[in-house]
Amino acid sequence: MGNRLSKIYTRTGDKGTTGLGDGSRVDKDSLRVEAYGTVDELNCAVGLVLSTELPDEIRSCLTRVQHELFDLGGELCMPGTTLIPDRYVEGLEQSLDAFNEDLPPLKDFILPGGSEAASRCHLARTIARRAERRVISLAHNETVNEATIRYLNRLSDLLFVIARVLARADGGAEVIWIHGDQRLS
Repeated sequence: MGNRLSKIYTRTGDKGTTGLGDGSRVDKDSLRVEAYGTVDELNCAVGLVLSTELPDEIRSCLTRVQHELFDLGGELCMPGTTLIPDRYVEGLEQSLDAFNEDLPPLKDFILPGGSEAASRCHLARTIARRAERRVISLAHNETVNEATIRYLNRLSDLLFVIARVLARADGGAEVIWIHGDQRLS
């Protein structure tokens, strides 16, 4: 595991580079740093969802996701390391199926909203999509664990479904998108 910091600032990054988990240094705007930085942002957004009132099964699922995202960020920070196994992806798929089971089929696009928790979940979903794009950009230039890309793809789907569940919780409703022509009439 990495070094423990007794002092938060080290001044080693003052010239625009940062240390990776393997000891190498890269520019702070490198594809790798952008990828794991976006995963860190995603983890924070999931934390925002967790700071709201949630059903126990959603809280448990998202807490597990936060730990897995920390693993994923660690994997991206240490080139050549694999910390995201296929079973993490399978776990997301099982959760997705369980949460989606009682939802009505989508007939329309929905807008992010419905409740504070649902809105926060939609924000996390969009950050998950950006993290996925960043990891794919990295994969065009360096070797990336394929399960990592699948994980982020499934996670964004899971966050969408959880947002739907949360918007409908306690008698609430999803916000249906109304096409521009129909809004004008």
